[in-house]
Amino acid sequence: MSTTDEKITRADIEAKFRELSGDVDERAEAAKSTAVTVGAVVAAAVILGVFLFGRSRGRKKTTIVEVRRF
Repeated sequence: MSTTDEKITRADIEAKFRELSGDVDERAEAAKSTAVTVGAVVAAAVILGVFLFGRSRGRKKTTIVEVRRF
């Protein structure tokens, strides 16, 4: 530790806190936008997968009625 006679003022502490919180806010905003993008892609993939699964299942269980005329 250095033993200087400078006193730490309230303004010094507030400036450092703003600097640190600004950095954290920037990183949080970047992570949030990335998370939203990934969430949208995953949601679209799930919806597409459910649609295709239901479509193929519907084809397998569809009853075919054949009508013959004499």
